[in-house]
Amino acid sequence: MTVIRKEDVISSVADALQYISYYHPLDFVQALEKAYNKEQSQAAKDAIAQILINSRMSAEGHRPICQDTGIVTCFVKIGMNVQWDSDLTVQQMIDEGVRQGYTNQDNPLRASVVADPAGRRINTKDNAPAVVHIDMVPGNKVEIQLAAKGGGSENKTKMVMLNPSDDIAEWVEKTVPLMGAGWCPPGMLGIGIGGTAEKAAVLAKESLMESIDIHELKERGAQTTEEALRLDIFDRVNKLGIGAQGLGGLTTVLDIKIKSAPTHAASKPVCMIPNCAATRHVHFTLDGTGPAELTPPKLEDWPEVTWEVGDSVRRVNLDTVTKTDVQEWKSGETVLLSGKILTGRDAAHKRIQEMLVKGKGLPEGVDFNNRFIYYVGPVDAVGDEVVGPAGPTTSTRMDKFTDMMLGETGLTGMIGKAERGPAAIESIKQHKAVYLMAVGGAAYLVAKAIKKSRVVAFEDLGMEAIYEFEVEDMPVTVAVDSNGTNAHQTGPDTWRVNIAEMEK
Repeated sequence: MTVIRKEDVISSVADALQYISYYHPLDFVQALEKAYNKEQSQAAKDAIAQILINSRMSAEGHRPICQDTGIVTCFVKIGMNVQWDSDLTVQQMIDEGVRQGYTNQDNPLRASVVADPAGRRINTKDNAPAVVHIDMVPGNKVEIQLAAKGGGSENKTKMVMLNPSDDIAEWVEKTVPLMGAGWCPPGMLGIGIGGTAEKAAVLAKESLMESIDIHELKERGAQTTEEALRLDIFDRVNKLGIGAQGLGGLTTVLDIKIKSAPTHAASKPVCMIPNCAATRHVHFTLDGTGPAELTPPKLEDWPEVTWEVGDSVRRVNLDTVTKTDVQEWKSGETVLLSGKILTGRDAAHKRIQEMLVKGKGLPEGVDFNNRFIYYVGPVDAVGDEVVGPAGPTTSTRMDKFTDMMLGETGLTGMIGKAERGPAAIESIKQHKAVYLMAVGGAAYLVAKAIKKSRVVAFEDLGMEAIYEFEVEDMPVTVAVDSNGTNAHQTGPDTWRVNIAEMEK
């Protein structure tokens, strides 16, 4: 009989969450390097380069890969011969590990979990509770698979109840373009098949804990139905031309993972969950001898990748740029931003809307006239940092506020990640504004461009407060120009055709 101590579970979970906050799995880094070397789309290649550079920087600096340090999902497989030395349940032990991991003073992680989700949505302040799945298995050990899943990718989860005769690969091929780029490709797609609706979702999430091995599978060939389906979906999705960050390119997914379970004869439940460019997971075993030991990877295992903006880059002083100036910017071009920008996410936009409706105007000290807003919720700073990792959040969540912000506050442009919806694009065109895209999954790299930071309004919202950042050479791509030309449409359209031509 193996005795597992409460303290070992808690410290192992806390250490693991710190570990995955700044170490990508090496199989992901290696797969991303292959995609980088293969990529022919310059926009996609630049995006992958930034993700790889950011990954190495995070590993060196022990700071989060992405500002969205995720909601914790934990799969716990408990041996039937295990005995617990604990006055806490497994859920409570995991939650305490989450609290300690996320409030670590050397590397505080962003608290993103809110209670009362249908109502007040109050931040729990420590990212607990975790989502815990427990399974009893033979043996005398406890195996824990731990992941920190960002909201941008989690929000793109798709679920369907297919007919038994329906083609799963065909459904995936049709559905992935509807997900947009908010899940920050290139990443993985986890697909759960069978069981019941909720079982399919759990299977999909668990499949994302597996290592990337699609290239080895291609070399040896499929031996099972699931392996054949993985290869089929992998090829279909990459032929869509969506590419890194949705800008068009050869690689949209690095791997397809599938887990299945027996299901009802009349049913074929399917759930698809994407993992983003900030893939974070780890697997460890507790055997009663103490907490888990996680071996840090070697920095030489990261590829030496550089990224240069080139001579044609447009450099912009945000403190003097005018609405007339931005009308010269063209979709797809790279811009380096210097000067002051304001930030704001969902909660801040909602509060601004409520204030304007009531005739109160904007908060004291907030002036959006002729300025840019950055959709971001940064990690707290440590040491001599101005701000912690501060990559963009998914812009489509702010679409419903776009016309208000452009029409009533004098805003010139927005910075975020992923595509904008038709109504937002029409508003951008109507107001002769611009939408700029920063690379999702490169939060530590982006933060290095921020030279000053201060909260100017809604301090009670924590990471969702309105900040003023002073930036220097912050790299962005013009995603939607003042004419409404959308790089997230033109890029994939172009590369879908290019890939089809290459196949002939």
